[in-house]
Amino acid sequence: MATTPADAPAPWYREVAGERAVFRAAAAAGLPVLLKGPTGCGKSRLVEAMAAELGRPLVTVACNDDTSAADLLGRWLVQGGDTVWQDGPVTRAVRQGAVLYLDEVAEAREDVIVVLHPLSDHRRELLLDRHAERLVAPPSFRLVASFNPGYRHGIKELKPSTRQRFVTIGLEYPPAAIEAEIVTTEGACEPALAKRLVALAGKIRALDELALGETVSTRLLVMAARLVGSGLSPRHAAEAAIVGALTDDGPTSVALRELVALSL
Repeated sequence: MATTPADAPAPWYREVAGERAVFRAAAAAGLPVLLKGPTGCGKSRLVEAMAAELGRPLVTVACNDDTSAADLLGRWLVQGGDTVWQDGPVTRAVRQGAVLYLDEVAEAREDVIVVLHPLSDHRRELLLDRHAERLVAPPSFRLVASFNPGYRHGIKELKPSTRQRFVTIGLEYPPAAIEAEIVTTEGACEPALAKRLVALAGKIRALDELALGETVSTRLLVMAARLVGSGLSPRHAAEAAIVGALTDDGPTSVALRELVALSL
């Protein structure tokens, strides 16, 4: 759980298919946004860029099945002999009129989802039962969530009753030319290296027979480029940043290393 101040420098984000325009329209209409797309395709970076554009602080919550509603809303604590209420990140975001980003919301426990429902529809309110308080979100408050519908080993899905409360923006790995531009910029590398890394990613993504839990992401390509900038050879960097991240299976690792050798 992290908070980014409103005056933080705006991160660089390369728009791919008009997603910023949809985000702006949803923000202007006061509607929550759901970002869906594979791991490392730029969902979090888009939220960071839009929060900076809107001039609002960003409160990010990484959802998981151990996070309870009390963790997000707040709880009573004993401090110096007194019992005091401490806001959780969701409550804090509503009070501040911030952009609240629930990363991988499908992983959240059901009690968390239920609490968020009134905040994601026309009521725009948060009920703090333990504090006997009802908060109405100010006009500046924005609710954004993300999930990865293609995660092959995941067992959780967002219910239609939850998904239909959001304007949905679908993100994918960008076309090769744009992805190379992103890797060049974010990885601080030469365009030629970025193109070779993107070509490698294209080959791996096309090999369904490898049955990878997740395929190579743009994030991993940027990591490999940065390792090259720190002195590793392209092959060594790709093996460390890409192969090692994708699999622990011996034969699959061998196949991926062969692709790396052919590409780099």
